[in-house]
This record gives sequence, structure tokens and C-alpha cells, in this order.
Amino acid sequence: MPTPDDLLRLDNQVCFAIVTAARNVVSIYRPILEPLGLTHPQYLVMLALWESAPRSLGELAEELALEPASLSPLIKRLQSQGLVSRDRSPDDERMLRIALTPAGTALRTRALEVPTQVMASVGLDAERLAALRDALGPFAGRGGRP
Repeated sequence: MPTPDDLLRLDNQVCFAIVTAARNVVSIYRPILEPLGLTHPQYLVMLALWESAPRSLGELAEELALEPASLSPLIKRLQSQGLVSRDRSPDDERMLRIALTPAGTALRTRALEVPTQVMASVGLDAERLAALRDALGPFAGRGGRP
């Protein structure tokens, strides 16, 4: 039975394990995404857009569990790389729509290799990675919400 002191040990904290794992995962993706010209957060934006585009900035922010103010600089960088476009919705001038450019759409073909490279890097197959993702339970919900 753990003592109260044991419960306060850093190594026993689930929050520390998750934060450390997240940092390690990003470091695994870094060299894989570099040839695509993407950072890990930019890759997540592109994944969401490859699933469904165009999208409003608000929809995209919700999907990625980010505040629109945090997402805007990512979108601007992707736009400067020629991967996405931003324009106002003709139906509602307040709504900023994010769409893929032809270059952004084409990048998806190159990105198809990313999951295989990640699996090779961590030594897990798709089934074991899916089990790991699912084991995170409420922490791994779509948009980071339980």
C-alpha cells in the first residue's frame, strides 16, 4: 500500500508520465516531419485539413483543442509556405475559412509515409500503437477532450 509520501513522488505522477511521453513523441516526429517542412503542430493542422477542408478557424481550433488565437500563427505559417489559404466566408464575414492549396493537397501523398516511419522509430506496429492510444482513455479523445 503506497504511503502519502509515495503518492507525491514525481515518478508516481500520471501527469509527469504523460507530459514526458508527449515531449518524447514530438521528438520522434521532428526528424520525420522535417523533410515535409512541417513542425509537429503544423502536421496536426494539416491532418485535420486533409480529413475535411475548407473549415472555419473556429472549427479547426475546436478539432485540435486549441484556442483560435493559438492556431492563427500556425495557419499564417502554413499560408506563407503555400500549403493553405485563408479567406472570409461569403456567408459570414466574421468567419475565417481555411482551405488547402494544391501544394497542401499534394503534400498529403508524401505524408502517407509518416505513420510507417513513426512505427519503425518506436518499434510498434499499427495495432500496438492503436492499443497504446486507446489505453490513454479520456486523455486521447478527439480534440483532447474526455
